Amino acid sequence: MTGAAQRDRRRDNLVRLSDVKARTGLSRSTIYRRMGAGTFPVSQPLSTGMVAWYESDIDAWVADPMGWRATA
Repeated sequence: MTGAAQRDRRRDNLVRLSDVKARTGLSRSTIYRRMGAGTFPVSQPLSTGMVAWYESDIDAWVADPMGWRATA
């Protein structure tokens, strides 16, 4: 990740699974299935058994769910 992208991530909020489910209307299993297929943003580990998603990634997915693809 470049320096500019790292700065953006530091200012980005993290959202937990319950918020992701509410914002997307997807179930937990659908979220994880789509993550595996590369059609949903991946979660970031916070600690053992605790993950969150970058809010900007979820916003981008909500804006275009059919066109969203994971970047390399």
